[in-house]
Amino acid sequence: MATMPAPDFFEPFVTVEEYLHTSYRPDCDFVDGRIEERNLGEYDYGLLQIILGQLFMNHREVWGIRAVTDVRTQVSSSRFRVPDLSVLLADAPKERIITHPPLIVIEILSPEDRLSRFQDRIEDYLAFGVVHIWILDPERRAAYTASASGIHPVRTNELSVPETPIRIVLSDLFAEMDRG
Repeated sequence: MATMPAPDFFEPFVTVEEYLHTSYRPDCDFVDGRIEERNLGEYDYGLLQIILGQLFMNHREVWGIRAVTDVRTQVSSSRFRVPDLSVLLADAPKERIITHPPLIVIEILSPEDRLSRFQDRIEDYLAFGVVHIWILDPERRAAYTASASGIHPVRTNELSVPETPIRIVLSDLFAEMDRG
C-alpha cells in the first residue's frame, strides 16, 4: 500500500480503488471522487480520543461493544468517512473497512473545526444508518448529538444509548482530561 502525505491541493477525481490502496498521513475522507482532509487536533483532541477509546474498551464486555479509532467507514458506494471513534456492537462483523453502521460514531472537534462543517458528515452517517452521532468539543468542554433534525447541545451531564448500559458522564470525562 502506498503511503502519501495529505496533498496540499487535491486532484479533481480519484477512484475508489485508488483511495483504498493509498495511505494518507493523516487519513482522509473520500467523497464522490475527491479526497478531503480531516482536521486533526492538538493535545486536547488526542487526549480526549484516547480517554474515550479507553473508556469504551474498559467497558466493552459489560456494554457488549467494540471500539476503534480512525477506521475508514464506507457510508455509500462513493463515500468513505474516517470517524474519530466508532463504537460497534460486539457481534458486528470484523471488517478491514467498516461497511455496517456502527452503534455510535464520535467526532471530536479540533480548534479549526466548526459545527457547521460537520453537516455533510452527519448527513452521510444518518443516510448510512448510524443512529447515535456524538460530537465533542474539548476546547469548550461541550458535547452535542446529531440527528435528522440537526445538531443539539447536550443539556444533561450524560451521553447515553437508550436501552443499553452505555453511559458517559461528561463531567467525569472532562475532569479526566484536566488530569491528563
